Amino acid sequence: MKFATTPPLESVRILPKLALIIPLYNEEEILAKSINLFCTKLDRLKQKNIISLDSFIVFIDDGSLDSSFDILQNHINSNNIVALALSKNVGHQNALLAGLQYVIDKCDCAISIDCDLQQDIDKIDEFLVYFKNGCDIVFGVRKDRFSDGLFKKWSSNLFYKMMEILGVKIIKNHADYRLLSNKALGFLGEFKEVNLFLRGIVLEIGLKSAIVYFDVKKRELGRSKYSLAKMMSLATNGITSFSIAPLRIIFVLGFLIALASGIFGIYGICIAIFSDSAVPGWASVVVPVYFLGGIEMLSLGIIGEYLGKVYKESKARPRYLIDKILISNKIYFQKNGAKLKSKNLK
Repeated sequence: MKFATTPPLESVRILPKLALIIPLYNEEEILAKSINLFCTKLDRLKQKNIISLDSFIVFIDDGSLDSSFDILQNHINSNNIVALALSKNVGHQNALLAGLQYVIDKCDCAISIDCDLQQDIDKIDEFLVYFKNGCDIVFGVRKDRFSDGLFKKWSSNLFYKMMEILGVKIIKNHADYRLLSNKALGFLGEFKEVNLFLRGIVLEIGLKSAIVYFDVKKRELGRSKYSLAKMMSLATNGITSFSIAPLRIIFVLGFLIALASGIFGIYGICIAIFSDSAVPGWASVVVPVYFLGGIEMLSLGIIGEYLGKVYKESKARPRYLIDKILISNKIYFQKNGAKLKSKNLK
């Protein structure tokens, strides 16, 4: 994929309708501040005639167990802000997808950004410059990992190295701070896989792209919700969704074991025939065990090559369920697939 290196001088797209997509989970400590800063940023972009006046923000509450959704209800009093409440915690990638799919055909472009304010929101201006000049995808890439602890820095480098070895296309140090045009959002909607790894899927879209580098800020309030287990799960999804190399490693391993056991079997037979040092019954027991073990590994590798691809998608379960939609001072509940409007909240 080719990336634009510098923004062109002449704008093609003018005053796009922007949707800010902000997933969150248990962010009650910083959420009120985040809402104010994102709203302020959106207002400034409108005042500068960078985006259209009907641009809006979408918050996605990923089944928070704290008072996050209550805070959203208390602070959202504008028609330009929407909050989606998922029925349960489905993980950052699915929550983000819920917001992105919600805004398809409702905007010209969408920018996804974390709620913790660690990503530089002022880079949104640069994202929009690239979009106005024809880029359908703009990736936000952190400049370095100096702000990370030693373990996180080491584990991140190991993750990207593994991805490279296993042949997975990924942009190093790119999380989910990115811009997608409505065209790119539509293409993203064509990917129906359940095990999501958006950093890899977006690269598969293949539209004109650019990279914006930004500095990561220290988290002011609260703590990261990305535990080691969640990071491991994300890494596993990334590898298994975009590479069959692990299955091929099993295949090769099984083949090598079968080959080695065959050679060892010939050696055992030769010892039994031409030597008196062999233990009675040794060859007849050991040779079949090693040989059959190698064949089993080889067979499992071949079966796994096919079964691994089918199993992940065969269940076809919904990736998320939206329980409530909050727009201005009205809330909509989901019931039997239909949206029912409640009374005004205020």
